[in-house]
Amino acid sequence: QVQLVESGGGLVQPGGSLRLSCVASGFTSDAYIIGWFRQAPGREREGVSCIKIRDGSTYYTDSVKGRFTASRDSAKDTVYLQMASLKPEDTAVYHCAGSRRAYRASMCSPGWFDVWGQGTQVTVSS
Repeated sequence: QVQLVESGGGLVQPGGSLRLSCVASGFTSDAYIIGWFRQAPGREREGVSCIKIRDGSTYYTDSVKGRFTASRDSAKDTVYLQMASLKPEDTAVYHCAGSRRAYRASMCSPGWFDVWGQGTQVTVSS
């Protein structure tokens, strides 16, 4: 059974940084993609970044390009989302999710993803 557990959220001032972690268990091969999604109150869930575990290729939504970096540590079955230059509009609950159906990192929309973590709150405020 595949499980994902996120950690690393919190309160940070504008311009600050946070690193989110997603520990994955239960995948039997590296043929999957991990995505980071966020949802703010009253807004639709948004694909922030996705990473293809096999080759490390990544996708970022335009609003986070140059500020967020996704990476993987295969030995630890962990994916990270390093977030820098955070803005108040980055405030949301962030979820990691796993997909064995998606085959490109650019397939970073919720419909491709079958397994979801519980989410972690990120609040950017002074």
